[in-house]
Formats: sequence, structure tokens, C-alpha cells
Amino acid sequence: MTHKAKQVVTKEELLEQAKKPAADAMRLHPFYRGKIQTALRASVRSIDDFSIWYTPGVAAPCKAIAKDRSLVYEYTSKWNTVAVISDGTRVLGLGDIGPEAGLPVMEGKALLFKYLGGVDCVPITLDTKDPDKIIETVLMLQPAFGGINLEDIAQPKCFRILDTLRERARIPVWHDDQQGTASVTLAGMINAAKVVGKKLSEMRIAFIGAGAANVACSRLLFAYGVEPGNCLMVDVDGILGKHRRDIALRKAEFVQQWHLCQITNDDEIRGGIPEAMRGADAVIAFSTPGPDVIKPEWVRSMAKDAIVFAAANPIPEIWPWEATEAGAAVVATGRCDFPNQVNNSLGFPGIFRGALDVRATTITDEMAIAAAEALAGMVPPEKLSTEHILPTMEDWEIFPREAAAVAAKAVEQGVATLPCTYEEEYERASTIIRQARDMTKLLMDAGFIPEPPQE
Repeated sequence: MTHKAKQVVTKEELLEQAKKPAADAMRLHPFYRGKIQTALRASVRSIDDFSIWYTPGVAAPCKAIAKDRSLVYEYTSKWNTVAVISDGTRVLGLGDIGPEAGLPVMEGKALLFKYLGGVDCVPITLDTKDPDKIIETVLMLQPAFGGINLEDIAQPKCFRILDTLRERARIPVWHDDQQGTASVTLAGMINAAKVVGKKLSEMRIAFIGAGAANVACSRLLFAYGVEPGNCLMVDVDGILGKHRRDIALRKAEFVQQWHLCQITNDDEIRGGIPEAMRGADAVIAFSTPGPDVIKPEWVRSMAKDAIVFAAANPIPEIWPWEATEAGAAVVATGRCDFPNQVNNSLGFPGIFRGALDVRATTITDEMAIAAAEALAGMVPPEKLSTEHILPTMEDWEIFPREAAAVAAKAVEQGVATLPCTYEEEYERASTIIRQARDMTKLLMDAGFIPEPPQE
């Protein structure tokens, strides 16, 4: 009996593998000239149907909506349509590259919304950096959309934009870099803690980066039971704490960071990333794209069975194999080409599916936590391992499960205007998502979405 030898992959091969998605992207983006298009929902049996879908017949639903504005959800696609909106000031790890350069990301987001969540999505990049104008634009757009996904907006304005819109908008407004990142990170941490046999509530966590992602991650983890005073936050100028007079002098602008200065770092530790990581049970990094932002020797200084989430895009703060060699027990990144992808894509399609289906007026932190618990629960205990803490996007059932959990929580909290049961939403979401996937396959099989050219 022969045994197949385990293939050994060198670091050089791993690095080449890491470069391949960018090379493929440059080859395929100009081939397809965009990732989404408009498709019909209604039938066109003959030219006579135009009199139903357009004039004169369309006047009847218009008049009905004018009398009862809520009917717009019944007579139009508003019920299932989201706008993903960005000003291009914080795109991936690329920074302020502008609205045109940010459009490929927003189109990619729209593709994921449709394929994974069955949600129709329109990418909109705005030619302004003014937070008040962004707020005003979103409020003016809301009659046409069932929800808004804010994306890649720089801090600190992203916090004020989200908070203002959540307060003033009639539809759910979500900032995926905050709430989506936090939801999936919480799910990953729930299962990573199980793998290493530690209680999440007792962990000392070093948050590397104090921008939109980690501000929201810390808020959700603290709400879940992690002790803030036992954790450290690090920004570009060092560890946050009551000693940070630079933040205190600008606390009106950096409200969230100043709040974190008050509630974290009970031991009043000073320094930078290496000091924050020393003795930590876990590190959650959403900072500068790497590699070498986090050094192997800093990982070696962490507690036994350490957890390292190096989630900067497009390159993690430390290559996962380097973190493993330095002693980390569980390593996760934001990339789908490495094990343990902690990426928003595992969260927002299902979360929005559930919020739209019960016509939620907002998406609360409790709804995000419900989604995180559903996502974590999709990996049964017997399948949890150091390289499998979360399902992948191929496990499409995670999205209707998240949708059902979110919808049920919205009903419980009284923010759902179309209440339903968990079971009802699971069946509905499963059907809608399956249809989106089947429609894509049908278009590919028929050649309307052509096969990509060979390399």
C-alpha cells in the first residue's frame, strides 16, 4: 500500500501564490469591462407589455404610492436594492485614491451582494470628501433604496457620517468597514478561543490600528463580554490610554478614540506595537498593509497558544506562515487564498438579506452579534481546527442562516416592520440566494457571461 507524500510548499511559492490574484485582476477587469449589469426582473412577452411596465399603465402604481408611500416596497425593486456608497478616501489598504479608482471595489461589493445574498446593489462613488455633503446625498437617495452600505470612507469622518445617518435615515445604513468587519471578526474570535481552549471574556487582546475597523471590533467584542480594561489599542502614535494628551486635545474630532483611551489599558502601559503584543492572548490587526508591520519576534512574545488576526488588505501585517513559525496557534487574514479568511464578505450579504426581508429600520449591534454567532455556529465543534475557524464563502448556507438570525433579532428588538419567524426568513432567504446563484450559472452556461481567456 502506497501513501501519497505530503506536498511541501516553499515560502517562495507561497509569495508567488499571493501575487496571483492581482495579476489575474489586471487581466480580467479589462476583459469583462465591469462586474455587474442591469437585468430584467419582469417579463416581456411582447411589445404590448411596455404599456404595463411603462406608460400608460405605470401611472396606476405611481398614484397608489403617492397615496401610501409604503407601497413603493411592493411595486418596485426598492425592497431588494442597496446602494454601496464611497468617496474613495480609504480604499482597501490603498488610502485616498479617489472615487474613480475606488469604483472597482464598489463593483466587487455589488457582485458579492448579489451572488452571496441575492441583493441587487448599485455602486455609487461620490466626487466629494465633505462629510456633510455625503450625509445629504445619502438622505436624498434613500427613496430609491432599501438600504445603504457605506464603504471605504476615511476616519474620523466615517464615524460621524454613520452615526448621523443611523439617526436620521428611514432605511438601514451600515458601514461595512465598521460593522461588517466587527461582525466577522467576532465570529472568528469566538471560534479561535474555542480552538486554543481559552475564554474569550478573559483574553487580553491587542488591537493594532485604531481606525474604523478596530473601533467597531472592540465595541462588539466588549459588548460580547471581553474586558476593556484588559485590552490595549494601538494607533500610529502608540498605545491608547489616559496619557494620550494628543487625542485629548482633539477629542471632539476623535470621539471614539478618546473614549477608548478612557476604558482600555487599565495598567497604563505605554509604547507601541511590540509593547502591546507582549503577553497578549490575541492580536487583532487592521492597520497598515504589510508585510513586516508585525514582526515574528513580537509574536514570540505573546502568551502561549496565541491568536493572530492580521487583516490588512491587500497584504496582511505579517505573512501567516511567519506568524505560525513564531508560535501563533491560530492565524487569520482577510484574504481568501490563505486559511481562516476573516473578511466582511462572510457577513454583509446575509445581514442585509435579513434586514431587507423584515424591512428593518436600522441594523443594531445586537443584530450584528446575532449574525456573528450564526456564522461561528456554522463550524461544528468536531470540525474546528487551527486552520478552520470560519466557513468559507463556498458554504453558501451561512448567508440564509445569518439572514434568519438577523431578522429574528430585529423582530425581538422591535425594529422590523414586516415581522416573521426565524424559520420563515430562513426559507425565504434560501430561495432568493439560490435563485441569484442559479441565474449567474445560467448566464454563464448560455455564454452571456463569457468564459475568461486563458493566461
